[in-house]
Amino acid sequence: MQADDTAAGEHASRTGYLALVRSNRDFRNLWLGQVVSELGDWFTTVALFNLLLELTHRVQAVSWLLILMHLPALVMGPLAGMLVDRLDRKRLMIVTNLVRAVLMLCYIFVRRPGQVWLVYAIAATESVLVMLFEPARTASIPNICPKEELIAANALSSVTWSVMLTCGSALGGLVTAVWGREISFAIDSLSFVVSAWLIRRVTIPPRPESSAGSAAAGLRDVADGFRYLRSTPPVLALMLVKTGWCLGGGLLSVLSVFGQKVFPIGGSGAAGIGVLFAARGVGTALGPILARRLGGERRSSMRRSIAAGFVLGCVFYIAFGQARSLTLAWPALLVAHMGGSITWVFSTVLLQLEVPDAFRGRVFALEFALLTLAIALSNYVAGYALDVLGLDPRIVATLVGVYFALPAVVWIAAQRLFRK
Repeated sequence: MQADDTAAGEHASRTGYLALVRSNRDFRNLWLGQVVSELGDWFTTVALFNLLLELTHRVQAVSWLLILMHLPALVMGPLAGMLVDRLDRKRLMIVTNLVRAVLMLCYIFVRRPGQVWLVYAIAATESVLVMLFEPARTASIPNICPKEELIAANALSSVTWSVMLTCGSALGGLVTAVWGREISFAIDSLSFVVSAWLIRRVTIPPRPESSAGSAAAGLRDVADGFRYLRSTPPVLALMLVKTGWCLGGGLLSVLSVFGQKVFPIGGSGAAGIGVLFAARGVGTALGPILARRLGGERRSSMRRSIAAGFVLGCVFYIAFGQARSLTLAWPALLVAHMGGSITWVFSTVLLQLEVPDAFRGRVFALEFALLTLAIALSNYVAGYALDVLGLDPRIVATLVGVYFALPAVVWIAAQRLFRK
Protein backbone atom coordinates (compact mmCIF):
# COMPACT_ATOMS: atom_id res chain seq x y z
CA MET A 1 0.00 0.00 0.00
CA GLN A 2 2.81 2.39 0.85
CA ALA A 3 4.51 1.68 -2.49
CA ASP A 4 1.29 2.42 -4.35
CA ASP A 5 0.90 5.59 -2.33
CA THR A 6 4.38 6.75 -3.25
CA ALA A 7 3.99 5.88 -6.90
CA ALA A 8 0.70 7.71 -7.13
CA GLY A 9 2.28 10.79 -5.68
CA GLU A 10 5.23 10.66 -8.08
CA HIS A 11 3.04 10.27 -11.18
CA ALA A 12 0.52 12.90 -10.07
CA SER A 13 3.26 15.45 -9.48
CA ARG A 14 4.13 15.34 -13.19
CA THR A 15 0.66 16.51 -14.24
CA GLY A 16 0.49 20.27 -14.63
CA TYR A 17 -2.73 22.24 -14.89
CA LEU A 18 -1.99 23.74 -18.30
CA ALA A 19 -0.79 20.39 -19.68
CA LEU A 20 -3.98 18.73 -18.43
CA VAL A 21 -6.22 21.27 -20.16
CA ARG A 22 -4.22 21.09 -23.38
CA SER A 23 -3.93 17.31 -23.63
CA ASN A 24 -7.25 16.06 -22.27
CA ARG A 25 -9.99 17.31 -24.62
CA ASP A 26 -12.86 15.76 -22.69
CA PHE A 27 -11.77 17.22 -19.37
CA ARG A 28 -11.18 20.57 -21.09
CA ASN A 29 -14.78 20.74 -22.30
CA LEU A 30 -16.17 19.60 -18.94
CA TRP A 31 -14.00 22.21 -17.23
CA LEU A 32 -15.04 25.01 -19.59
CA GLY A 33 -18.66 24.10 -18.93
CA GLN A 34 -17.94 24.57 -15.24
CA VAL A 35 -16.25 27.93 -15.91
CA VAL A 36 -19.19 29.57 -17.67
CA SER A 37 -21.96 28.16 -15.46
CA GLU A 38 -20.25 29.02 -12.18
CA LEU A 39 -19.44 32.53 -13.35
CA GLY A 40 -23.14 33.07 -13.97
CA ASP A 41 -24.08 31.41 -10.66
CA TRP A 42 -22.27 34.05 -8.64
CA PHE A 43 -23.98 36.84 -10.56
CA THR A 44 -27.28 35.34 -9.39
CA THR A 45 -26.13 34.70 -5.81
CA VAL A 46 -25.14 38.31 -5.18
CA ALA A 47 -28.29 39.59 -6.89
CA LEU A 48 -30.57 37.30 -4.84
CA PHE A 49 -28.95 38.22 -1.51
CA ASN A 50 -29.34 41.88 -2.38
CA LEU A 51 -32.95 41.38 -3.54
CA LEU A 52 -34.07 39.57 -0.39
CA LEU A 53 -32.42 42.01 2.00
CA GLU A 54 -33.96 44.90 0.07
CA LEU A 55 -37.48 43.44 -0.02
CA THR A 56 -37.63 41.95 3.51
CA HIS A 57 -34.97 43.82 5.57
CA ARG A 58 -34.34 40.56 7.43
CA VAL A 59 -31.22 38.37 7.49
CA GLN A 60 -33.43 35.34 8.00
CA ALA A 61 -34.78 35.85 4.47
CA VAL A 62 -31.27 35.06 3.19
CA SER A 63 -30.98 32.16 5.64
CA TRP A 64 -34.26 30.69 4.39
CA LEU A 65 -33.05 31.04 0.83
CA LEU A 66 -29.88 29.09 1.66
CA ILE A 67 -31.94 26.49 3.51
CA LEU A 68 -34.33 26.00 0.58
CA MET A 69 -31.41 25.89 -1.85
CA HIS A 70 -29.94 22.98 0.07
CA LEU A 71 -32.60 21.12 2.08
CA PRO A 72 -34.28 19.28 -0.86
CA ALA A 73 -30.97 17.57 -1.50
CA LEU A 74 -31.38 15.62 1.74
CA VAL A 75 -34.55 14.00 0.40
CA MET A 76 -33.20 13.63 -3.14
CA GLY A 77 -29.72 12.43 -2.18
CA PRO A 78 -30.16 8.62 -2.15
CA LEU A 79 -32.49 8.71 -5.19
CA ALA A 80 -30.16 11.03 -7.11
CA GLY A 81 -27.19 8.78 -6.43
CA MET A 82 -29.08 5.78 -7.75
CA LEU A 83 -30.01 7.73 -10.92
CA VAL A 84 -26.43 8.94 -11.46
CA ASP A 85 -25.19 5.34 -11.29
CA ARG A 86 -27.96 4.08 -13.60
CA LEU A 87 -28.44 6.80 -16.22
CA ASP A 88 -26.18 8.36 -18.85
CA ARG A 89 -24.26 10.94 -16.81
CA LYS A 90 -23.49 13.16 -19.78
CA ARG A 91 -27.12 13.40 -20.85
CA LEU A 92 -28.15 14.03 -17.26
CA MET A 93 -25.79 17.01 -17.01
CA ILE A 94 -27.01 18.52 -20.30
CA VAL A 95 -30.71 18.26 -19.43
CA THR A 96 -30.30 19.71 -15.94
CA ASN A 97 -28.32 22.65 -17.32
CA LEU A 98 -31.00 23.51 -19.88
CA VAL A 99 -33.79 23.39 -17.29
CA ARG A 100 -31.77 25.61 -14.97
CA ALA A 101 -31.36 28.13 -17.81
CA VAL A 102 -35.13 28.54 -17.91
CA LEU A 103 -35.43 28.79 -14.13
CA MET A 104 -32.93 31.65 -13.90
CA LEU A 105 -35.15 33.84 -16.08
CA CYS A 106 -38.05 33.34 -13.66
CA TYR A 107 -36.24 35.39 -10.98
CA ILE A 108 -36.78 38.49 -13.14
CA PHE A 109 -40.48 38.50 -12.25
CA VAL A 110 -39.83 39.00 -8.51
CA ARG A 111 -40.31 42.71 -7.78
CA ARG A 112 -42.48 43.01 -4.63
CA PRO A 113 -42.28 41.61 -1.06
CA GLY A 114 -45.36 39.49 -1.74
CA GLN A 115 -43.48 37.65 -4.47
CA VAL A 116 -40.58 36.51 -2.30
CA TRP A 117 -42.15 33.04 -2.18
CA LEU A 118 -41.30 32.72 -5.89
CA VAL A 119 -37.59 33.10 -5.10
CA TYR A 120 -37.82 30.25 -2.62
CA ALA A 121 -39.78 28.02 -5.02
CA ILE A 122 -37.29 28.54 -7.85
CA ALA A 123 -34.32 27.98 -5.54
CA ALA A 124 -35.77 24.72 -4.20
CA THR A 125 -36.44 23.44 -7.72
CA GLU A 126 -32.96 24.33 -8.87
CA SER A 127 -31.45 22.54 -5.87
CA VAL A 128 -33.01 19.28 -7.04
CA LEU A 129 -31.34 19.74 -10.44
CA VAL A 130 -27.99 20.57 -8.81
CA MET A 131 -28.38 17.37 -6.77
CA LEU A 132 -28.33 15.45 -10.06
CA PHE A 133 -25.72 17.54 -11.88
CA GLU A 134 -22.91 17.81 -9.33
CA PRO A 135 -22.59 14.09 -8.41
CA ALA A 136 -22.74 13.25 -12.13
CA ARG A 137 -19.92 15.70 -12.89
CA THR A 138 -17.73 14.59 -9.99
CA ALA A 139 -18.32 10.89 -10.68
CA SER A 140 -17.45 11.42 -14.37
CA ILE A 141 -13.99 12.90 -13.77
CA PRO A 142 -12.30 9.52 -13.09
CA ASN A 143 -13.93 8.22 -16.31
CA ILE A 144 -12.16 10.83 -18.45
CA CYS A 145 -8.96 11.34 -16.41
CA PRO A 146 -6.41 8.63 -15.53
CA LYS A 147 -5.36 8.33 -11.88
CA GLU A 148 -2.22 10.43 -12.36
CA GLU A 149 -4.40 13.38 -13.49
CA LEU A 150 -7.02 13.23 -10.73
CA ILE A 151 -5.34 15.57 -8.25
CA ALA A 152 -4.60 18.17 -10.92
CA ALA A 153 -8.15 17.84 -12.32
CA ASN A 154 -9.86 18.31 -8.95
CA ALA A 155 -7.49 21.07 -7.86
CA LEU A 156 -8.18 22.88 -11.14
CA SER A 157 -11.93 22.44 -10.61
CA SER A 158 -11.59 23.93 -7.14
CA VAL A 159 -9.44 26.79 -8.41
CA THR A 160 -12.01 27.41 -11.14
CA TRP A 161 -14.81 27.57 -8.56
CA SER A 162 -12.69 30.01 -6.61
CA VAL A 163 -11.79 32.22 -9.55
CA MET A 164 -15.41 32.25 -10.69
CA LEU A 165 -16.44 33.14 -7.15
CA THR A 166 -13.91 35.97 -7.12
CA CYS A 167 -14.77 37.29 -10.57
CA GLY A 168 -18.45 36.40 -10.51
CA SER A 169 -19.20 37.87 -7.09
CA ALA A 170 -17.23 41.05 -7.79
CA LEU A 171 -18.67 41.47 -11.29
CA GLY A 172 -22.11 40.38 -10.08
CA GLY A 173 -22.06 43.06 -7.41
CA LEU A 174 -20.98 45.64 -10.00
CA VAL A 175 -23.54 44.58 -12.62
CA THR A 176 -26.33 44.45 -10.03
CA ALA A 177 -25.42 47.87 -8.68
CA VAL A 178 -25.07 49.53 -12.11
CA TRP A 179 -27.46 47.73 -14.49
CA GLY A 180 -29.84 45.94 -12.14
CA ARG A 181 -30.56 42.42 -11.00
CA GLU A 182 -32.40 41.43 -14.19
CA ILE A 183 -29.17 41.56 -16.21
CA SER A 184 -27.43 39.32 -13.69
CA PHE A 185 -30.21 36.73 -13.94
CA ALA A 186 -30.10 36.84 -17.76
CA ILE A 187 -26.32 36.31 -17.78
CA ASP A 188 -26.69 33.26 -15.53
CA SER A 189 -29.38 31.80 -17.80
CA LEU A 190 -27.15 32.18 -20.86
CA SER A 191 -24.23 30.58 -19.01
CA PHE A 192 -26.19 27.35 -18.50
CA VAL A 193 -26.97 27.12 -22.23
CA VAL A 194 -23.29 27.52 -23.10
CA SER A 195 -22.33 24.98 -20.43
CA ALA A 196 -24.76 22.41 -21.87
CA TRP A 197 -23.23 22.90 -25.34
CA LEU A 198 -19.71 22.36 -24.02
CA ILE A 199 -20.65 19.23 -22.05
CA ARG A 200 -22.27 17.86 -25.22
CA ARG A 201 -18.74 17.81 -26.71
CA VAL A 202 -17.40 15.56 -23.91
CA THR A 203 -16.88 11.88 -24.71
CA ILE A 204 -17.39 9.77 -21.60
CA PRO A 205 -16.40 6.09 -22.04
CA PRO A 206 -19.43 3.78 -21.89
CA ARG A 207 -20.19 2.19 -18.55
CA PRO A 208 -22.04 -1.08 -17.94
CA GLU A 209 -25.70 -0.23 -18.46
CA SER A 210 -28.14 -0.72 -15.64
CA SER A 211 -31.67 -1.49 -16.65
CA ALA A 212 -34.36 0.82 -15.39
CA GLY A 213 -35.78 -2.05 -13.39
CA SER A 214 -38.50 -1.76 -10.80
CA ALA A 215 -38.86 0.55 -7.85
CA ALA A 216 -37.75 -2.35 -5.67
CA ALA A 217 -34.54 -2.68 -7.73
CA GLY A 218 -33.87 1.02 -7.25
CA LEU A 219 -34.36 0.69 -3.50
CA ARG A 220 -31.94 -2.25 -3.49
CA ASP A 221 -29.37 -0.04 -5.23
CA VAL A 222 -29.80 2.58 -2.51
CA ALA A 223 -29.49 -0.06 0.22
CA ASP A 224 -26.37 -1.47 -1.43
CA GLY A 225 -24.79 1.98 -1.30
CA PHE A 226 -25.42 2.28 2.44
CA ARG A 227 -24.06 -1.24 3.03
CA TYR A 228 -20.91 -0.36 1.11
CA LEU A 229 -20.31 2.70 3.30
CA ARG A 230 -20.99 0.76 6.48
CA SER A 231 -18.43 -1.86 5.46
CA THR A 232 -15.71 0.73 4.65
CA PRO A 233 -15.36 3.16 7.61
CA PRO A 234 -12.39 5.07 6.07
CA VAL A 235 -14.55 5.90 3.03
CA LEU A 236 -17.42 6.92 5.32
CA ALA A 237 -15.08 9.26 7.21
CA LEU A 238 -13.90 10.82 3.94
CA MET A 239 -17.50 11.28 2.81
CA LEU A 240 -18.26 13.24 6.00
CA VAL A 241 -15.33 15.69 5.66
CA LYS A 242 -17.30 18.24 3.62
CA THR A 243 -20.27 17.92 5.98
CA GLY A 244 -17.96 18.78 8.87
CA TRP A 245 -16.79 21.87 7.03
CA CYS A 246 -20.27 22.94 5.88
CA LEU A 247 -21.68 22.89 9.40
CA GLY A 248 -19.78 26.17 9.59
CA GLY A 249 -21.40 27.33 6.36
CA GLY A 250 -23.74 29.60 8.31
CA LEU A 251 -21.08 32.21 7.75
CA LEU A 252 -22.53 32.64 4.22
CA SER A 253 -25.54 34.47 5.60
CA VAL A 254 -23.30 36.30 8.06
CA LEU A 255 -21.16 37.49 5.14
CA SER A 256 -24.23 39.05 3.52
CA VAL A 257 -24.74 41.07 6.72
CA PHE A 258 -21.07 42.07 6.84
CA GLY A 259 -21.25 43.24 3.22
CA GLN A 260 -24.61 44.99 3.62
CA LYS A 261 -24.11 46.68 7.02
CA VAL A 262 -20.55 46.34 8.34
CA PHE A 263 -18.37 46.75 5.25
CA PRO A 264 -20.48 48.35 2.47
CA ILE A 265 -18.47 49.65 -0.47
CA GLY A 266 -19.37 53.17 -1.53
CA GLY A 267 -22.66 52.83 0.30
CA SER A 268 -23.61 49.74 -1.75
CA GLY A 269 -24.45 46.54 0.12
CA ALA A 270 -24.26 44.52 -3.11
CA ALA A 271 -20.71 45.73 -3.71
CA GLY A 272 -19.75 44.90 -0.11
CA ILE A 273 -21.13 41.37 -0.43
CA GLY A 274 -19.28 40.96 -3.72
CA VAL A 275 -15.93 42.01 -2.25
CA LEU A 276 -16.23 39.63 0.72
CA PHE A 277 -17.25 36.74 -1.51
CA ALA A 278 -14.26 37.57 -3.68
CA ALA A 279 -12.02 37.00 -0.63
CA ARG A 280 -13.54 33.52 -0.30
CA GLY A 281 -12.76 32.95 -3.96
CA VAL A 282 -9.11 33.94 -3.78
CA GLY A 283 -8.61 31.78 -0.69
CA THR A 284 -10.20 28.69 -2.17
CA ALA A 285 -8.10 29.13 -5.31
CA LEU A 286 -4.81 29.28 -3.40
CA GLY A 287 -5.51 26.54 -0.82
CA PRO A 288 -5.18 23.32 -2.85
CA ILE A 289 -2.36 24.72 -5.00
CA LEU A 290 -0.19 25.56 -1.98
CA ALA A 291 -1.12 22.37 -0.14
CA ARG A 292 -0.24 20.30 -3.20
CA ARG A 293 3.14 22.02 -3.49
CA LEU A 294 4.03 21.99 0.22
CA GLY A 295 2.47 18.72 1.39
CA GLY A 296 2.82 16.53 -1.65
CA GLU A 297 0.27 14.28 -3.29
CA ARG A 298 0.58 11.00 -1.43
CA ARG A 299 -2.61 9.76 0.14
CA SER A 300 -1.13 10.08 3.62
CA SER A 301 -0.15 13.70 2.89
CA MET A 302 -3.64 14.50 1.66
CA ARG A 303 -5.14 13.11 4.88
CA ARG A 304 -2.81 15.27 6.98
CA SER A 305 -3.67 18.29 4.86
CA ILE A 306 -7.38 17.82 5.62
CA ALA A 307 -6.63 18.25 9.33
CA ALA A 308 -4.53 21.33 8.57
CA GLY A 309 -7.42 22.79 6.55
CA PHE A 310 -9.78 22.58 9.53
CA VAL A 311 -7.18 24.25 11.75
CA LEU A 312 -6.77 27.13 9.29
CA GLY A 313 -10.54 27.58 9.24
CA CYS A 314 -10.66 27.70 13.02
CA VAL A 315 -7.89 30.25 13.52
CA PHE A 316 -8.74 32.63 10.70
CA TYR A 317 -12.53 32.64 11.03
CA ILE A 318 -11.93 33.80 14.60
CA ALA A 319 -9.59 36.46 13.22
CA PHE A 320 -12.24 37.52 10.70
CA GLY A 321 -14.87 37.85 13.41
CA GLN A 322 -12.57 40.07 15.49
CA ALA A 323 -11.36 42.26 12.60
CA ARG A 324 -12.40 45.92 12.87
CA SER A 325 -11.69 46.95 9.30
CA LEU A 326 -12.10 45.50 5.84
CA THR A 327 -8.31 45.68 5.45
CA LEU A 328 -7.92 43.08 8.20
CA ALA A 329 -11.11 41.12 7.60
CA TRP A 330 -10.44 40.45 3.91
CA PRO A 331 -7.13 38.55 4.26
CA ALA A 332 -8.43 36.64 7.31
CA LEU A 333 -11.40 35.44 5.30
CA LEU A 334 -9.06 34.55 2.44
CA VAL A 335 -6.83 32.31 4.57
CA ALA A 336 -9.82 30.68 6.30
CA HIS A 337 -11.15 29.60 2.94
CA MET A 338 -7.75 28.30 1.91
CA GLY A 339 -8.37 25.76 4.67
CA GLY A 340 -11.84 25.00 3.36
CA SER A 341 -10.66 24.32 -0.17
CA ILE A 342 -7.89 22.02 1.07
CA THR A 343 -10.41 19.82 2.90
CA TRP A 344 -12.75 19.92 -0.10
CA VAL A 345 -10.29 19.00 -2.85
CA PHE A 346 -8.31 16.33 -1.03
CA SER A 347 -11.39 14.56 0.34
CA THR A 348 -12.81 14.50 -3.21
CA VAL A 349 -9.63 13.07 -4.73
CA LEU A 350 -9.34 10.40 -2.04
CA LEU A 351 -12.96 9.35 -2.62
CA GLN A 352 -12.42 9.17 -6.38
CA LEU A 353 -9.37 6.98 -5.83
CA GLU A 354 -10.95 4.64 -3.30
CA VAL A 355 -14.61 4.28 -4.35
CA PRO A 356 -15.39 1.86 -7.24
CA ASP A 357 -17.18 3.40 -10.23
CA ALA A 358 -20.26 1.26 -9.58
CA PHE A 359 -20.80 3.03 -6.23
CA ARG A 360 -19.32 6.44 -7.07
CA GLY A 361 -22.58 8.17 -7.96
CA ARG A 362 -24.32 7.03 -4.78
CA VAL A 363 -21.40 8.02 -2.56
CA PHE A 364 -21.03 11.49 -4.06
CA ALA A 365 -24.79 12.07 -4.08
CA LEU A 366 -25.10 11.14 -0.40
CA GLU A 367 -22.09 13.30 0.40
CA PHE A 368 -23.74 16.20 -1.44
CA ALA A 369 -27.03 15.62 0.38
CA LEU A 370 -25.36 15.66 3.81
CA LEU A 371 -23.23 18.71 3.14
CA THR A 372 -26.24 20.65 1.85
CA LEU A 373 -28.21 19.68 4.95
CA ALA A 374 -25.28 20.96 7.03
CA ILE A 375 -25.32 24.27 5.15
CA ALA A 376 -29.08 24.59 5.62
CA LEU A 377 -28.89 23.93 9.37
CA SER A 378 -25.95 26.24 9.95
CA ASN A 379 -27.57 29.06 8.00
CA TYR A 380 -30.79 28.70 9.95
CA VAL A 381 -28.86 28.86 13.23
CA ALA A 382 -26.90 31.89 12.02
CA GLY A 383 -30.07 33.72 10.92
CA TYR A 384 -31.78 32.91 14.22
CA ALA A 385 -28.77 34.14 16.18
CA LEU A 386 -28.70 37.43 14.25
CA ASP A 387 -32.42 38.21 13.97
CA VAL A 388 -33.99 36.63 17.06
CA LEU A 389 -31.18 36.56 19.61
CA GLY A 390 -29.76 39.84 18.31
CA LEU A 391 -26.13 38.70 18.43
CA ASP A 392 -23.51 40.89 16.82
CA PRO A 393 -22.35 39.48 13.44
CA ARG A 394 -18.77 39.55 14.70
CA ILE A 395 -19.68 37.24 17.59
CA VAL A 396 -21.47 34.81 15.27
CA ALA A 397 -18.47 34.72 12.91
CA THR A 398 -16.13 34.09 15.84
CA LEU A 399 -18.29 31.21 17.10
CA VAL A 400 -18.16 29.64 13.64
CA GLY A 401 -14.37 29.72 13.88
CA VAL A 402 -14.41 28.10 17.31
CA TYR A 403 -16.63 25.32 15.94
CA PHE A 404 -14.02 24.26 13.36
CA ALA A 405 -11.79 22.93 16.15
CA LEU A 406 -14.30 20.07 16.56
CA PRO A 407 -14.03 18.44 13.10
CA ALA A 408 -10.25 18.92 13.23
CA VAL A 409 -10.04 16.85 16.44
CA VAL A 410 -12.51 14.22 15.18
CA TRP A 411 -10.64 13.77 11.89
CA ILE A 412 -7.25 13.37 13.58
CA ALA A 413 -8.68 10.84 16.07
CA ALA A 414 -10.34 8.87 13.24
CA GLN A 415 -7.09 8.61 11.26
CA ARG A 416 -5.25 7.28 14.30
CA LEU A 417 -8.01 4.73 14.88
CA PHE A 418 -7.91 3.53 11.27
CA ARG A 419 -4.12 3.12 11.41
CA LYS A 420 -4.53 0.79 14.41
